[in-house]
Amino acid sequence: MATAHALSGVRKAEGLYDPAFEHDSCGVAFVATLTGIPSRDVIAQGLEALRNLDHRGAVGSDPKTGDGAGM
Repeated sequence: MATAHALSGVRKAEGLYDPAFEHDSCGVAFVATLTGIPSRDVIAQGLEALRNLDHRGAVGSDPKTGDGAGM
């Protein structure tokens, strides 16, 4: 188990984890299916997630699907 430095609360590098790659995210959504079968529900849930993240700046040049938020 990775341990935190006593004063900073930042975990030290261990295994595949490296704190140099840490950054803040103001909103994250991930929608997937484990069946491998295409489904309109996955797209609908992804679009709903983008709508829910609109206040977090998950839109840009394309306000319908989000700029930088992949579908």
